[in-house]
Amino acid sequence: MTKKAGKKQALGRGLSALLKDPENDIQSAEDKNADKVVGNIIELELDAIEVNPFQPRTHFNEDTLNELATSIKELGVIQPITVRKLSFNRYQLISGERRYRASKKIGLKTIPAYIRIANDNESLEMALVENIQRHDLDPIEISLSYQRLMDEISLTQEQLSDRVGKKRSTIANYLRLLKLDPIIQTGMRDGFLGMGHGRALINIEDIDIQLDAYEQIIEKGLSVRATEELVRSLTNKQSTAKSKISVVPEYINQGSERLSDFFGAKIDIKAAANGKGKISIPFSSKEDFKRIQKLLNLD
Repeated sequence: MTKKAGKKQALGRGLSALLKDPENDIQSAEDKNADKVVGNIIELELDAIEVNPFQPRTHFNEDTLNELATSIKELGVIQPITVRKLSFNRYQLISGERRYRASKKIGLKTIPAYIRIANDNESLEMALVENIQRHDLDPIEISLSYQRLMDEISLTQEQLSDRVGKKRSTIANYLRLLKLDPIIQTGMRDGFLGMGHGRALINIEDIDIQLDAYEQIIEKGLSVRATEELVRSLTNKQSTAKSKISVVPEYINQGSERLSDFFGAKIDIKAAANGKGKISIPFSSKEDFKRIQKLLNLD
């Protein structure tokens, strides 16, 4: 066991020397010696690595980081980080920022790493997919990661489902959390309520009522089940209030049909007795939103 470990470390150091040779500056998988580097564990200098701007995690718990630093000090970095090559002897993190930060914290000079050669989109996708699989991301971080993959890599929910190995319905439930008021999203990130609370609150359309329900959850320490009962009570009141709205005039019914034909989607029109109302135009994807923009000459 000891001999094998020693050989592995020696190999890592040998490959590190190869990377520092200007005559062996590997930029693509087709370059000479690329097969010796890509996918192998290599000891990289921490100073040659920069953090990934695509990292979805925005908060690192100091206590758990210190615990990881202590573990690394005693046992070493058990799981290598993953980086992509930027230029000669310059690398960027794809995954493993906690290990990277903890190693710097205790003054290590090098860290074991897997090297990938990837463009920005590939790096973003690898970083997001890697981090989505972690168990310590909060629901909003996961939701934002899903949204970024869809927006910046141009993935549909079906394609995203294949990439991350999650059901499409699961992804849709996470994405719906982003419709919550930012105050509630912050509460979820801070751990004041969980995904079950958030999924229940989404069913309240009125933001003021949604925030009122959020305050009750915090003040009373409501469970998910109790939150669902609270939401049912509040949505029933909303439905009663809506029923008091006057019957939609005929001109709106006719206009609704024409608008629906124009936009190629079912247009929702709400009107009050005083003549005021609201028109809602649904869209199913980024591409669908762009299509509606073109129809309105807004692109």
